[in-house]
Amino acid sequence: MKYDAIVIGSGQAGNPLSQKLADHGWTVALIEKEHLGGTCINTGCTPTKTMIASAQVAHYGRNAPRWGVRAKDVSVDLPAIVARKDKVVQSFRSGQQHKVDQRPNLRLYRGQARFTGSHRLVVRDQELEAERIFINTGARAAIPRIEGLDAAGYLTNASIMELTELPEHLLILGGGYIGLEFGQMFRRFGSRVAVIHHSDEILPREDAEVAAELRKALEAEGIHFALNTRTTRVQKTNGQIVLTLDDPNSPSTLSGSHLLVATGRTPNTDGLGLEKAGVEIDSRGFIKVNSRLETNVPGIWALGDVKGGPAFTHISYNDYQIVYANLIEGKNLTIENRYVPYSVFTDPQLGGVGLTEKEARAKGYKLKIGKIPMSYVARAIERDETSGLMKLIVNASNDRILGASILASEGGELVQMLGVLMLADLPYTVLKGAVYIHPTLAEGFFSLMEDVKPLDQESRAHSG
Repeated sequence: MKYDAIVIGSGQAGNPLSQKLADHGWTVALIEKEHLGGTCINTGCTPTKTMIASAQVAHYGRNAPRWGVRAKDVSVDLPAIVARKDKVVQSFRSGQQHKVDQRPNLRLYRGQARFTGSHRLVVRDQELEAERIFINTGARAAIPRIEGLDAAGYLTNASIMELTELPEHLLILGGGYIGLEFGQMFRRFGSRVAVIHHSDEILPREDAEVAAELRKALEAEGIHFALNTRTTRVQKTNGQIVLTLDDPNSPSTLSGSHLLVATGRTPNTDGLGLEKAGVEIDSRGFIKVNSRLETNVPGIWALGDVKGGPAFTHISYNDYQIVYANLIEGKNLTIENRYVPYSVFTDPQLGGVGLTEKEARAKGYKLKIGKIPMSYVARAIERDETSGLMKLIVNASNDRILGASILASEGGELVQMLGVLMLADLPYTVLKGAVYIHPTLAEGFFSLMEDVKPLDQESRAHSG
C-alpha cells in the first residue's frame, strides 16, 4: 500500500503531524504498536501529573495544622488514585482515537514497524511505502547493567504507576527529574524513600544552589539522599531489595521493599530495522538529524525523544511544528538556538528556561545575575510555601535574558513569563518597571529585577 506519508509512532509529534497532513489532503498511514498518545499520555506527563496532584492533596491534608486547619486520619487510597489516573489517561487516548476516526484519509496500523528499504516497511504482514516517513517512536527507561538487577526485579516509570499496594520503603536509582518526582509522590503517599545518585548533587545540569535548595526541601519531607554513590549489586533477600553501594566515604548496603530505576532513557530504535533504510544512529541508539530534523536519508525525518536532545513533550510538539511549516508552508525553520522552557514537577516546582549560570559562564558571556529567596515574596509567605528561589541570568552587554531558574510552588508557570521576554528579544528591564498584581507569586519579579547586578559585584555580595 502506498501513501503520501507514513508516521511511525503516535506521540506528541506523530499525532498532530499525521492529522495535519491528512487535513492537507495527503493519504497518511499512522503506525502505533501500543497505545495512541505515546509516552506523554500513557506513561509520562498525563499519568504522573495526575498522581502528583493526589499526592499534593495528601500532603496538604497531612500538614493541615500548619495552616490552622483540623484534618484527622488522613490516609491514601492508592487503588483509587490509580483508577483516577487510568480514567484520565483513557479519556486522552479516546480523544486521539476520535481524531483518527474523523479523517478517512488517515489510516491507523497497529503493530511494530520494520523497514525493509529506505522508503518501505512492513507492519505485521502488511507492506507500506511512502516518499516521506516520519519516525516518532520515543524512548523508554534505560536499565543500567548492575549485577543482580534483573533477578531481583525492579520498577520503571511505567510499572510503578500500576502499583495498588503502597511500597513500605521505595529505593530509587537516579536523582533526575523522574526519580525526584516519583520520590516525592510516594513519600507523600506514605512510603519511606531513599534516592541513590551518582553525582555530587541532584539535577547536575542545574546551578548548585538551585539543586541544593530543592534537595533541602525534599529532605525536609523525609526523603533520604545517598549522593556521589553508585550501586554495584542488587539482590533480593527475605523479600527485601538489598543494594550494595560504592560510597567512597563508607561502602555500605541499603535495603527496601521496592526499587525504581530512573537512570535515564533509551530510544525506541531497536526493532525498526533502521539499517535496512540506511538511517544513521549514534552510539546510544538515538537517530541522527540535522537542524531541520532530517536524517541522512532524504525523505525520512525523526521527531521527539527518539532523536535525542531535550526530552520534553513540548519539544516533540515543536518538532512537528517545524517539520510541518517547512514541508507545507515553505518555511525554513530549524532547531538551532531553540527556546526550551521546562519544569520539574516537584513541590516546589523547578521551572527553567535558557542557560544556567554555569552554562552561560562556559560560553564566555559577561553576566549580570539576579537572585532572591522565595521568602522575600509576600504571596509565598501568606501561603506558607517559602521554599525555593528565583534566579535570573542576564547578558551584561545588552541586558537580554539568557536564562532563568525559578524554584517555587508554581515555578513552571512563573518562568514562562521570563521566557516571553526572551522570545521577544526584550531587555529584562521591561519587567523592572512593571506593575504586578499584589499579592501574587509573580510579584517576586519586582525584587528579582532590582537584585540584578554585574557578576563580579554579585559574587562579592553573596560571598560575604
